[in-house]
Amino acid sequence: MGLIARLAALVLLLGAAAPPGERWVTAWATSQMIPGNNALPAEDLKDATLRQIVRIQIAGQKLRVRLTNAYGTQPLRIGAATIARSADLASARIDAASLATLSFGGAKSVTIPAGADYWSDPIDLPVKAGANLAITLYLPEAPTQQTGHPGSRATSYYVHGDRTRDADLADAKKVDRWFQIGAIELASPKASAVVILGDSITDGYGVPANSNARWTDALQLRLRANPALADMAVLNAGIGGNRLLNDGLGPNAMARFDREVLSYPGVTHLVIFEGVNDLGTLTRDAPATPEAHAALVEGMIGAYRQMVARARAHGIKVIGATITPYGGSGYYHPDAQNEADRAAVNAWIRTPGNFDGVIDFDAAMRDPAAPTKLLKAYDNDGLHPSVAGYQAMADAVPLSLLSARVTDKGKVAAAPSTPAPMIAFTFDDLTAHAPLPQGYTRVGIAEQIIAALKAGGAPAIGFLNGIQLTNEPASAPVLDKWRAAGLALGNHGWSHANLNDLTDQQFLAELEKNEPILKARAGTSDWHWFRYPFLSEASADPERRARIRKLLAGKGYKVAAVTMDFSDWAYNNAYPRCIAKGDSDAILAMEHAWLGAASVQADRSRELARKLYGRDVPYVLLMHLGAFDAHMMPRLIALYREKGYRFVSIEEAQRDPYYAADMNPALPPQPQNFEQVATGKGFELPKAPQLLPLDTMCK
Repeated sequence: MGLIARLAALVLLLGAAAPPGERWVTAWATSQMIPGNNALPAEDLKDATLRQIVRIQIAGQKLRVRLTNAYGTQPLRIGAATIARSADLASARIDAASLATLSFGGAKSVTIPAGADYWSDPIDLPVKAGANLAITLYLPEAPTQQTGHPGSRATSYYVHGDRTRDADLADAKKVDRWFQIGAIELASPKASAVVILGDSITDGYGVPANSNARWTDALQLRLRANPALADMAVLNAGIGGNRLLNDGLGPNAMARFDREVLSYPGVTHLVIFEGVNDLGTLTRDAPATPEAHAALVEGMIGAYRQMVARARAHGIKVIGATITPYGGSGYYHPDAQNEADRAAVNAWIRTPGNFDGVIDFDAAMRDPAAPTKLLKAYDNDGLHPSVAGYQAMADAVPLSLLSARVTDKGKVAAAPSTPAPMIAFTFDDLTAHAPLPQGYTRVGIAEQIIAALKAGGAPAIGFLNGIQLTNEPASAPVLDKWRAAGLALGNHGWSHANLNDLTDQQFLAELEKNEPILKARAGTSDWHWFRYPFLSEASADPERRARIRKLLAGKGYKVAAVTMDFSDWAYNNAYPRCIAKGDSDAILAMEHAWLGAASVQADRSRELARKLYGRDVPYVLLMHLGAFDAHMMPRLIALYREKGYRFVSIEEAQRDPYYAADMNPALPPQPQNFEQVATGKGFELPKAPQLLPLDTMCK
């Protein structure tokens, strides 16, 4: 090491050293490479200010920035540097009140040796999780060789002169790339990070600029919504075209492993999702011999072994992700031998002990009818997922993998063995619920929900209000789609009338008016399930309640109870308004609140059941066939799986003795839900989730 490099390293250690007891965690990072054809002309970066926007993943009060000259061939001078909260993603504007100057060992400028990274001194700058930060650098001279990340999917701004303290760079040129920035760390006693080492699928190929719609972004939102994992940063170490064994557009995964996994402080978990480009490039231009195919598989597995061992040596839990199908790729045009290679590699990834956990992206993303290809709904170009596919990938990650710890021998510590709680999905208001958003159809909504249920292995029953067929005749195929998927039907009364507003004869007429439709659609399956509109049985007078229940029992009906509900219906009303206004922020808020309410209510139901009965009762979940439910259903199923639930039919759920009076309505009824039982016993109810002001949203 030369004298300048030794002095720079000493300054780095002195200037960025943490006070005793202070702990740092990487809160944002990006992978580095030589930009090649994506480099900016040297004259654009001479006497230039470069403002770059990044999204911090976790919250903190104190941070420092990692600048990089990793692929520079000469020292790089940073004349000045600042950081501030970004005012918006559509411009170079910043929140001027948050502007902070970055220093380096107390100096306002720094020279970074060739091949080196350099941390700024810590600064106090409170940031929220998900906040956009603007890092602004002044370069007196252009780098002799730029270090950057072409796949930023975020707009950067550059202009001549030192304008690092300007509140806006309105006259700047724009480019969707990052240059000379590597990471941001936060001081935190408890936060952690997971690195996702990957290729263009992780880098977010096909994602619109500034949308933050990569699968890693969607995963970060899931962690943020989970109190146990809200302080874990997802670090995207994806590079387009990346391979395990050979360089492509950037350095191979083995070559960048130390810099982009082991050098980041606070990393506790690693996901390795690499390999499709190794498989595809083998035969992209010409066939390969059987020996070459075998050598590739052996080499890929060897690379996995190396990275697993190196990560475990640093106390990092290593999760393997199976390689997704690419049989529809026109770029790689794989044949049967390529698919055999992928199957062999995936089999090794899935084998217990090779990794500390497995994310089966292959199973989550493939088309069941054509397993070598991506599911059409998730497909962009046969190789890369669509934005919906990226969301599905995030939903497929078992969050338990990110919370479990590794034992001394490198294996995941076993969780206590307890019986899995059960959920039965039930859907009210078939064939149609709530207003239709623009561009949606009733049949399309049903198809989305059915697909999510089938993919998640979740049985379900839907309760019919026949009047919907009169009001919207075009919704009739919903019932055919529902039954073709093997899902059950039940009776919800013809017009969804409130029980308290009907005479006994009117109630019977409402019941019987639906029956011909149910008989025609249900075939030999049992449709004698009744769900009270608005659950109003609870407010009817006792004598009348007993009469109606005996009437139901006499006609062979069982009552479909509700023991889990998170007001999903309310979001279906607001969703069309927010779509019409294009209010993506409101929709994002709804997504977080909806999943949060589902999570809280799932835990709340279990807490009440255990407090009241000393055990889990099979839970009957109330849902609706609405557009927002369809939008969120895959994530809901993933949420329940993470919580350890298994999915059962209503028949299996209500065989439990708890539901005896519902299975035979002639018996004296019990209170309709756990809350009523707990209140009657004087128990304090667990805290319920807070609803958004949905009635006024997007108006």
